[in-house]
Amino acid sequence: MGVWRRLGTITKAQGLYSTTTFSSSWSIPLGLGRPLSSANVNAQAEIMNGKPIAKDIRSRVAAEICRLKAATGRLPGLAVVLVGNRKDSHNYVNLKLKACNQVGIVTSIVQLPQDCTQDRLIDVVSSFNRNPSVHGIIVQLPLPQHLDEEKIINFVSPEKDVDGFHPLNMGNLAMRGREPLFIPCAPKACIELLLRYGVEIIGKNAVVIGRSKIVGLSTSLLLQRHHATVSTLHSFTKSPEEITRHADVVISDVGTPNLVQPDWLKPGAVVVDMGTNPVKDPSSRHGFRITGDVCYTEAIKVVSAITPVPGGVGPVVISMLLSNTLDSAKRAYGLT
Repeated sequence: MGVWRRLGTITKAQGLYSTTTFSSSWSIPLGLGRPLSSANVNAQAEIMNGKPIAKDIRSRVAAEICRLKAATGRLPGLAVVLVGNRKDSHNYVNLKLKACNQVGIVTSIVQLPQDCTQDRLIDVVSSFNRNPSVHGIIVQLPLPQHLDEEKIINFVSPEKDVDGFHPLNMGNLAMRGREPLFIPCAPKACIELLLRYGVEIIGKNAVVIGRSKIVGLSTSLLLQRHHATVSTLHSFTKSPEEITRHADVVISDVGTPNLVQPDWLKPGAVVVDMGTNPVKDPSSRHGFRITGDVCYTEAIKVVSAITPVPGGVGPVVISMLLSNTLDSAKRAYGLT
C-alpha cells in the first residue's frame, strides 16, 4: 500500500482520429517490427521505439502544411502561454516550438510571471481565441497553485483546444456516437504507437495506471473506443498488482520511478510506459537521468513488447500536437 500512498500524493503534475490529417491508413504498421499479440510470449521483448513513428508523422504533417499554404496562402498557427519559471515546463515548451518550426507551423508565445493574476491569464487566452491566425492554443500545465487550472482550460476555445482538455472535447471523447474536435496528444500517441506495432487491442484486457486528465483518464476512454476491456488503477485501488497481472496491455503514467515491478506483469503482456521521472545520477552529465514508471531492465524479461523511456511515447506526443494544430487550421479554412 506504501507505493500507492506515494502515488496518491502526485496530484498536480475512422471514428477515432480526425478525417483530415489522420486517415485510417496512418495507423497501419509500417514494418517497425513483427505484428504483436499480447497473448504470445516471445523469447525477446520487442522495443517499441517511438522515434521512427514521430519522424513519419512529422514528415506527413509538413507535406500537408505545404499543400495548405498552396491552397490558401496561410500557415497553421500555434499560441503557447507559459506561466512561471518551472524549468521542466520551459524545456517542454521549447521542444514543442522547435517541432512546430521544423514543419512550418507559425508559433507565438506569451510568458507570464509566477505571480500572474487569473484575470491577466484569461485576458491572454481570450486574445488568442479571437485571433483568426491562431488555430491552436496551449496553456502549459501545471500552473502555479494560486491559479484555477480548470477555469483557465474552460476559457480556451474548444475549436482551438489542441491539447484536447476542454470539457466539450473530453465529454465527446467519453460519449458513444460523438467525436471530439481534438483527442489529447499523449493518449493519441499511445494508441498510435500500439497500432503501428500491430498490437491487438480489440477484446483485450487493458490496465491504465493513473487517472489524470492529461493521460490516464483520456487513455482509458480511447482504449474503450478501440473495444478493449479497461481497468483504471489509482491511489485507492486495492491490490493493484493483482489486477495488473491479468492485463494484456499495461499503460502507466503516475510519476513514480519503478512502481511497476516485473511480478506485476503477465508474461507476454505489452507495456507502454508514459512516466517521465528524473532520477539522480552522478554519472550523468546533467546529474540525473530520465526513467519511467516501469522497472524496465526486469520487465523486458517478462513482456512481449515495451516502450523505452526516453524514446518511446514521448516523441510521438509532440508529433500529435503538430497533427492537431494542422487539423484545426484545415477545419478553419474549410479543407478536408
